[in-house]
Amino acid sequence: MPTLNAARHLARSLAPLVPAVADGLVRELVVADGGSTDETASIAEAVGARIVVATQGRAAQLIAGAAAAKSDWLLFLHAETALDDNWAAGAARFIAQPENRLRAAVFRYVRDGDGFDARMASLWIGLLRLGVASPHGDQGLLMSRAFYDSLGGYRDLPVAEDVDLLRRIGRRRLQLLKARAVTLPRDR
Repeated sequence: MPTLNAARHLARSLAPLVPAVADGLVRELVVADGGSTDETASIAEAVGARIVVATQGRAAQLIAGAAAAKSDWLLFLHAETALDDNWAAGAARFIAQPENRLRAAVFRYVRDGDGFDARMASLWIGLLRLGVASPHGDQGLLMSRAFYDSLGGYRDLPVAEDVDLLRRIGRRRLQLLKARAVTLPRDR
């Protein structure tokens, strides 16, 4: 999880992961921090996450986090995104299928909020996913370490590092899981 002054919403994003740690599905939580000056590190450490200090920039932080992770499976999640409480069951089923070692999965995108803008953003992204657009980092990304490495991992790009990796994965090797990835608007 890449972070930079994410204290405002980090507990919300980490909370759904903690039960999966207790169940053994999640073996480690790695937070790749780009130099936060707020309580980000304290919040991450309180739930048992390991803090990796990284160069500021989402791509550089994702690269550093993946390099530090020791697990055979990787779940990339933005700090402003929280998975549904039922996310682990679908993820466990995906991981259990041997053919998915060379595939990836994302969660259903939902923008947080009850207002018109949030509903329209969720609807628009959902429609795009049915059409020509590809998923993006706000949906989380679950994949085996072997598949991540075979693709060359994230590239250190100034923007759209998630789109770049998802294009290399390709639609045929990408599965949409039922659980939602609820994302706060970036301007909050």
